[in-house]
Amino acid sequence: MPTKIETFTKTQLKKDLPDIRPGDTIRVYQKIKEKDKERLQAFEGIVLARKHGKGISATITVRKVISGIGVEKIFPIHSLTIEKIEILKRGKVRRAKLYYLRTAKGKKARLKRREFTEITVGEKPKEVEEEKPAEEKKEEPR
Repeated sequence: MPTKIETFTKTQLKKDLPDIRPGDTIRVYQKIKEKDKERLQAFEGIVLARKHGKGISATITVRKVISGIGVEKIFPIHSLTIEKIEILKRGKVRRAKLYYLRTAKGKKARLKRREFTEITVGEKPKEVEEEKPAEEKKEEPR
């Protein structure tokens, strides 16, 4: 039987989140409040880690390098300040935590790319058209 806390946190979870994995290059749009104004600020970088499962306390660590200095931010995925998350590239990695990228420089800091198709929530993936059989193709006489 679910407790009151479990039922409350279930209502607070975001349902339209993409499948974020370590190695992905993502752009996180965060609401920033300055005095009486609110604006969106984008933070683009590589996901180093995903922690705390799929619950309300789930977080991702995103790292980017700005003029030679590494900057990391930890984002609570289900926070109300997170407006949206876009996946730009998918990296091919074999680890759950990519902390070695903190010390890696040059070519060692690059990840191989993995091909992926962007799927929005609730949409079926597009099927690839197959080649028609030879009978249906009309060939011109030479």
